[in-house]
Amino acid sequence: MIPIVYNVRSVVRRPVSTTLTALGVGLVVAVFIGMLALANGFRAALAKTGSDANAMVLRKGADSELSSGLGRDVASIIAADPHVAIAPDNRPLVSPEVYVLVPLGKVFDTTQVANVVVRGVSDQAWQVRSNVHVTEGQRPASGRADVCVGKRLVQRFPHTGIGETLRFGGRDWKVTCHFAAAGSAFESEIWGENEQFMPVFRGEVFQSITFRLKDPAAFDEAQRSLQGDKRMTVDVHRESDFYAQQSRLLGTILGFLAVMITSIMAVGAVFGAINTMYAAISSRAPEIGVLLTLGFRPWTVLVSFLAESAFIAVIGGILGCLFALPLNGIVTGTTNWSSFSEIAFSFRVTPLLLFAGLTFAVVMGVIGGFFPALRAARLQVVQALR
Repeated sequence: MIPIVYNVRSVVRRPVSTTLTALGVGLVVAVFIGMLALANGFRAALAKTGSDANAMVLRKGADSELSSGLGRDVASIIAADPHVAIAPDNRPLVSPEVYVLVPLGKVFDTTQVANVVVRGVSDQAWQVRSNVHVTEGQRPASGRADVCVGKRLVQRFPHTGIGETLRFGGRDWKVTCHFAAAGSAFESEIWGENEQFMPVFRGEVFQSITFRLKDPAAFDEAQRSLQGDKRMTVDVHRESDFYAQQSRLLGTILGFLAVMITSIMAVGAVFGAINTMYAAISSRAPEIGVLLTLGFRPWTVLVSFLAESAFIAVIGGILGCLFALPLNGIVTGTTNWSSFSEIAFSFRVTPLLLFAGLTFAVVMGVIGGFFPALRAARLQVVQALR
């Protein structure tokens, strides 16, 4: 085999063309990782929203909370079910919830309106949803027009500071607290008392009922029991599975866009690598002739130049990973197509995505270097030495 140091020295002797080719590959890798980090962050936000220990009840046939409707009688039946966990104060851990969308103008452009989820909850919701906790202020008081705002909304929408007043549903609502929910989609919602929201929005119905399972492993039994109860027509979902399902559509679209956009850009990067390697082979034809004269076989020349192309691509891949790392944690927002609501989430660059970016870079390098390397391996010794 031709020593790898030969290829390293050859790369160093062509700093300008090597740098430009590596930068081209690096930009493609950065876009590739960035798009996948966007999809990854969206999926992670919804995946964190649900808990394996909770079950969610919707009207039978409803594919989202927005299209569901459940009466007070259903809430009473579920609260009495033996599969529901009991709080230390002997109250069932059940949260009947109102779910509506309200249009709010954004901070930097009040003419730009986004649909924000307003969720009416009971006192038990703060115990049922163990990942939700108040970070500042006091929880909404019972019987008052108070709301608690998710921390992702505070910087994106006006009048969301503590003590300020939000207006929606034809009423003024006082912001009494901010809450966090471990980066989940709940942080893009406004919470208040369900009894205050019901007469303002959708009347005497809840959109969903969430409860803590006494035994999370007995979910299937609880599902059969509730869905088989003739007094109501409901579907029961494990909460984590429900929110994971909500993320699939947009997550798939973002992943598809990542592949499509980077594939188009990759074509340019591959042609850049091809031109670089063809130029290198043309200027090093005598060297190739000497290598063949010394007894190196054509296939070793092919492997050597493929390795050189892959080495340049690896440099580009490392640069692309470095370009993409600052994206990690940046907050952005998009419309959740399952609920048509605004959801804020963070780009999520993981070690797996960085590895995928490096692998993508190597693939581009091998493809871009194959035909030039094949040409080098097919050179005739006499022609090369001339």
